[in-house]
Parts: sequence; C-alpha cells; structure tokens
Amino acid sequence: MPRVEQVPRVHKVLVSRCLLGHRVRYDGGVQPAEDILARWAAEGRVVPVCPEVEGGLPTPRPRAEIPGGQGADVLDGSARVRTRDGDDVTAPYLEGARLCLDLAARHGIRIAVMKARSPSCGNHETYDGTFTATRVTGEGVAAAALRRAGVRVFNEDELDAAQAALAELDTTSDHT
Repeated sequence: MPRVEQVPRVHKVLVSRCLLGHRVRYDGGVQPAEDILARWAAEGRVVPVCPEVEGGLPTPRPRAEIPGGQGADVLDGSARVRTRDGDDVTAPYLEGARLCLDLAARHGIRIAVMKARSPSCGNHETYDGTFTATRVTGEGVAAAALRRAGVRVFNEDELDAAQAALAELDTTSDHT
C-alpha cells in the first residue's frame, strides 16, 4: 500500500483589516500592508478582522478612547469606550472582541497582528481618553480579550517578532 504524505496544517494569524489595506479605520483610511503580511496572505495564513466594524460600527466613525481605563477594564465592566462627544460605544467594542475570540477559536489562532494604539487592537499603548493624543501604557478591548485567551498579540511595528513567533509555532507544534 502506498504511503500517504501528511500535509502540515498552516497556522493562521488574526490580522487587523486596516493593516491589509481595507478601508475600515475610524477615519476611512488604510494602513499599507507589509511584505510579511502579504506573504502570509498568499500562504493562506491570514484571517482578517476589524473588531470595530465587526462589532457594528460604521466607517468612517468618530474616534473613540477609553477614559480612565484600558481594554481589560472594559472587559471587566469598570470602564467604558467613548467618543469625543461622550457617546458610549462600549457595546460594539465588546461585540468586536467577542467576534475576535470566536475567530481565534474557530481557526486555532495563537498569534495576532493588530493595529497599534487602537482602543480595540492596541497591544502596548492606547490613548488616555482625553483626545489629546496622549499615549498611555495599556491595551485595547479586543487585544485584552485575545491575550486573556492565550493569543500572542503583536502590532505592525513588531512584524519580525510575530514572524519569529509563528516560525516557532510551526516548528514546535503538532501539525496533525
């Protein structure tokens, strides 16, 4: 009987749609895709997501920040996501985070590349909620939810580190 070669499963990566050139940013703009992201897309690894749009917000939309807290605080119910005009947009942010978790579970995702400083996707910094472009250490709502679920979250400035983490995952995990 001939031997059947087993093809390894390709590990998927959750990627912010704005980093893939989709016009989903709050201002309707795009962020150019990097070579690494284009290669991952060609390899069938990319699962695109915009937590804010998937959560029900339009494009364009008012800028939003988390006054007095971070994404984990929003998940825990002790902070809200608000626009400059004070409108509470917490529910769509929570829904977007939930949908990111669903995608991660469905595709076995353990690595994400998300938009830096976003109130959804930021993984090291966000803005302080004063709408003065003041950065603070912290993470967005979807990034916090993903991290809590064991997904390693990188941003567009950390693509080399994300690529190294993916290569490690490819070589150390069971592909069956």
